[in-house]
Amino acid sequence: MATRIDSFLDRILHARSLKRWERWSGMADSLGLDRLRDMRARAREARRQLDKVIHIAEYRLALPVIGSNALRRPIGTDWIWRPPLWKGEIPVPGFSSVPSKQQIIDGSTVFHDCRRSELTVRQIRNTREADLAPFGLRMDVFRFDGSFLSLVIDLPPESVQGLKLRHLVRLDAIVEMEKPLEIFARLNIKHGPNVEQIVRELPLNAEEVMVEFDLAYTKMNEKRVERLWIDLIFEGPEMNQIILRDVTLSRRPRADV
Repeated sequence: MATRIDSFLDRILHARSLKRWERWSGMADSLGLDRLRDMRARAREARRQLDKVIHIAEYRLALPVIGSNALRRPIGTDWIWRPPLWKGEIPVPGFSSVPSKQQIIDGSTVFHDCRRSELTVRQIRNTREADLAPFGLRMDVFRFDGSFLSLVIDLPPESVQGLKLRHLVRLDAIVEMEKPLEIFARLNIKHGPNVEQIVRELPLNAEEVMVEFDLAYTKMNEKRVERLWIDLIFEGPEMNQIILRDVTLSRRPRADV
C-alpha cells in the first residue's frame, strides 16, 4: 500500500515540477536579468542531477546487461567460462603507462618487457547488437621498444576438475584492431612440477575467431593437474589499437572413434 501511495505522490510531484519548468521557460524571454540569473542557476542545478540519472540509467540499461553470462555453448561442451574482465565492471577501468605485471583485475595481468611503457589499457562497455559480453578490453599501444606483449588469463579451479587427455580446450574471441598483427594463444597446464604448453595462432581473417588445444598431444599427468592459464601474445603491437570484445573458454571431450 505504501509503495502505491509513494508512486502516486511521486507522479503528482513530477507533473507539478514539469508544469513549473514549462511556465518558467515561457517566461524566460521577458524576465529581468536578476530573476533570469537565479532561474539559470536553478536549471543548472537540476540538470546536473538529471544528467547523472540519465547517464547511469543508459549505462546500466544498455545491452548486453551488466553481469550477463549469455554464452554460445559449442556442442558437447562440459565446461564453459567467460573471464570476469569481460563480464562485469572492474574497480579501476583504465591504466596508462602500464608497467609489466600490471594486474587489471584478479586473474588478468599484462606482461611486457618495454623499458618505457607507452601502453594504455581500458575496459570499455560493449553496446553493439551482436555483443554477448557486457564489456570489452581496449589496448592502445604507441611506441613499443620491447620484444613481447601478453595478456595472461588464469582459468578457475573448475577448469581442471575431471580434465583428461581426451579433452579439447577451446578459446573463442572477438577481436578488432586498427591494423593487422599476429596474435598467439598459449595454453599452459601445470601438473606437478611440470608445465605443458600448446601454442596456436588466432586466425584473424574474421572478427569472431576460435582455436582449439588438443590435450592428447601433451604429456599431461591427469592425476596431478593443478591449474590452467592462457597467454594471449601480441606480435608487433606498436602504434595499434586492439579491442578484445569478448573472450570465452570451454572444453569438450573428444568423440570416441
